[in-house]
Amino acid sequence: MQFGLTGGALGHSYSREIHAAIADYEYELVELKPDEVRPFIEKREFRGINVTIPYKQTVMPLIDEISDEALAIGAVNTIVNKNGRLYGYNTDFYGMTAMLRKYGMDLKDKKVLVLGTGGTSKTANAVAKHLGAKEILTVSRKKTQNTATYEEALEKHNDAQIIINTTPVGMFPHGSEKPVDISRFTCLSGVADAVYNPLRTNLVLDALERGIPACGGLYMLSAQGVMASALFRDIPCDSSIVEKAFTQVENGKRNIVLTGMPTSGKTSVGTLIAEKTGRKFYDTDEITQELTGMPIPGYIREYGEPAFREKERLAVEKASQYSGAVIATGGGAVMNAENVRALRRNGTLVFLNRSLEKLTAATDRPLSDSGDKLAKLFETRLPVYMKTADTVINGDVTVEEAAQAVMKELKL
Repeated sequence: MQFGLTGGALGHSYSREIHAAIADYEYELVELKPDEVRPFIEKREFRGINVTIPYKQTVMPLIDEISDEALAIGAVNTIVNKNGRLYGYNTDFYGMTAMLRKYGMDLKDKKVLVLGTGGTSKTANAVAKHLGAKEILTVSRKKTQNTATYEEALEKHNDAQIIINTTPVGMFPHGSEKPVDISRFTCLSGVADAVYNPLRTNLVLDALERGIPACGGLYMLSAQGVMASALFRDIPCDSSIVEKAFTQVENGKRNIVLTGMPTSGKTSVGTLIAEKTGRKFYDTDEITQELTGMPIPGYIREYGEPAFREKERLAVEKASQYSGAVIATGGGAVMNAENVRALRRNGTLVFLNRSLEKLTAATDRPLSDSGDKLAKLFETRLPVYMKTADTVINGDVTVEEAAQAVMKELKL
C-alpha cells in the first residue's frame, strides 16, 4: 500500500477523490475495527496514511515522532513512514484555517462554540486560539470540567458569534440530523461544519437561510489533503492546488436537481444531461412508484394526494442522499419545504421554466388532467419554483438546447 485513509466507517469519505485531484498515485480506504488499529500501524506497510474518526488520538502512542503542532492539538491525522520510522502530523489545522479564511469567518475577538470533543474538536480549539478568538467553549453531550452541555450552550452561551461543528451529526447517511438549533443564537456571524458529506448539512443550510456565512467541510478536507500529500511525498505544500481539488470534487459530487411543471421536460432533459456527463439519472416519480407498489395515478385516486405526498417525501429523501447524480423531481415536490431542504443538501436546484401554453394536460395525471387544473397548478406553483431555484433555465426550447443550457450554466 502506498497511501490511503484509515478510520472506522469510511462509506462517507471523499478522500480518494481529493487525492486523485492532487496527484497521480494509489490511495486506498482501509476501514479498521478498534482492535485492528495497532496491528495495522505496527506492520508499517504503507508510505503515508491519513487517519480519521475515531482514531486520531488512538494512533498517537504508536508513532515514533509527532510534530509539535500535533502534540499541542492532541490529535494526529497524517502518518508518514520514513525508512520504517513513523512521523505523525496534524494537517487538519491547516485545512480548517484555510476553510475559515475562504468563507470570510473572522474569529478575532469572537466568542466561539466548538461542538464535539474528538480529534477535530481539538483542532478547532487550536485554530480558534490561533486566530485570536476571545472566548472558546467546547460543547459536549456530557458535562465535564472543560466542557458545557448543549443545554447550557443554548441557555447561557447563546451570544456565541461563531459555531464550529466537529461532531459527525448530520453526516451521510443521517443527513436530516443536526447537532444544535441555531435559531436560539442571536449573535451568530459564522457557522462552519467539518462534515463534508452531504456538501451542505442542515446546520449549514439553517445558517445560510438566515443570511449567516456558513460552509461545509469539503474545503477543509481539500486543504488538509494537499498538505498531507506534500508530507507523503516530502515536497513543499502548494496551496494553489487546494482550489482546484475542491472545485473538481465539489462539481463531481453535486447533484443537478431539475424542478418544474409536469410535461416541462425534466425527465427528457435530465436523461440527456446524464448521458452527456456520465452521471446517473434518477426520477423521484419512479422512486415513489417503487414505494407505492402501483402507478402513481391509481395510488392518488385510491389513497388521496396526502398519502402520495408522504411517499414522495420518502422518495425525495432517498434521492437526496445520492451524489454526482441528475435528479428529476415530481411537479409538486418542491411545494414541500422539507423536500427542498433535503435536495439542497447535495444539489443545485434548476427550474425548467416552460410556458403554460407549451405544457400539456394529460389524462394519466389526476392533478392536471384538464386545462383548467393545469392552469391553476401553474399559477400556484410558479412562485415556489422561482423561489426555490438556484438557477432558472428557459424550458421553451428543445431538449437538446435545454440540456446544453443547464450544462453551460453549471459548468459541466
